[in-house]
Amino acid sequence: MANFRSYTLDANLIMKDAGLIAADAAATVSSAAKILAVGDAVFKGVLVVDVTAIEIASNDELYRICVQGSDSATFASNVETVAQLSLGATEVRPGGAIDSTTGRYEVFFSNQQAGVTYPYLRVYTDVSGTIATGINYSAFIGLDVLGC
Repeated sequence: MANFRSYTLDANLIMKDAGLIAADAAATVSSAAKILAVGDAVFKGVLVVDVTAIEIASNDELYRICVQGSDSATFASNVETVAQLSLGATEVRPGGAIDSTTGRYEVFFSNQQAGVTYPYLRVYTDVSGTIATGINYSAFIGLDVLGC
C-alpha cells in the first residue's frame, strides 16, 4: 500500500484534467488552456501528477512534465521551466533512471528562479520518441506547507 502525502484539493489549482498526451502540449482543464496567476510574491508548491497509463514499448519514449512560469498572462514571452518531471523508458531517462510506471509523482517547486519571480504558471508536456499511445495523467498544485 502506497503512503501518500495529503493535499487539500482546490478546484482552482487543478492544472490538467485526466487525458492522453501523445504530442507536445500545454495542459488543459475542461478543454481550455490552464494558466494560474499566483502573483508577484514567491510561491512554493508541489505539482502532484497522477499517471494512469504510460507507453514505453519502443524504449525511446520520454515525457517531460514541466511547471512553467512567465511574466505574460498568455505565455507569449519570457517562459521559464521552474520544475520538471522526466518519465519514460530507462534508455532515455536522465541518468539511466528505471522505467517509469503508473502512480503518483510529486515535484516541489518555486515560481522564483535566478532572482526572477514568475507570476503566471502552467503545466506543459514535452513528448519525444516513438509514440503510439503516449501518457495519460492528471495534475494539480498542492501548497508546500513544509517549505521544501
